[in-house]
Amino acid sequence: EKICNELNLDKNKFILSDQDHTKNIAIINNGNENLDNIDGLVTDKSGISLSLRFADCTPIFLYDKVKNVIGNIHSGWRGTVQKIGQKGVEKMIEEYGSNPKDIIACIGPAIGKCHFEVSEDVKEIFKETFSYLASPEKFIQKGKKEGKYFIDTNYINEKLLEEIGLKKENIVQSNICTVCNKYYIHSYRAEKELSGRNTSIIELK
Repeated sequence: EKICNELNLDKNKFILSDQDHTKNIAIINNGNENLDNIDGLVTDKSGISLSLRFADCTPIFLYDKVKNVIGNIHSGWRGTVQKIGQKGVEKMIEEYGSNPKDIIACIGPAIGKCHFEVSEDVKEIFKETFSYLASPEKFIQKGKKEGKYFIDTNYINEKLLEEIGLKKENIVQSNICTVCNKYYIHSYRAEKELSGRNTSIIELK
């Protein structure tokens, strides 16, 4: 209610999904849809607030300025591996006839490569999945300890959006790391169970 009052949004059309690190995208027409296991929301209806929650995962806003369609995507590392950003664009193409060249994408605050440190098993998943997009050294760096690696998921998401047809100049990176800015933005990696959630909201007026 506080958020809706501050931003002049209709609380009855404020959509929250049951996020579960999937690749699933839902089309929102009136807000009564079943949103279990949904990590991406897309609509062409005005007055509906598409909202998702984050605490290190990557928020991706999508806006087709020609067809007047919006999307809100929750891309954790598992969602990134499943290419959920591309799935959101695909849904806009299939449902509304969007041309990727008309879509603007904004990648919001998320854990940066400076802090997203993973073990060998996760590193290998990223290497096997995305080596075709770019040389692994572009998105994988040696960690501080043996068997640890830093992964740049923001770079990967940007390349995935380019792959599906978005113009490079239409992809905006916030370049804000949630861990580096833990005093201003919630970060599960930094705060653990004490972490709150950041909320991303996009609406057509």
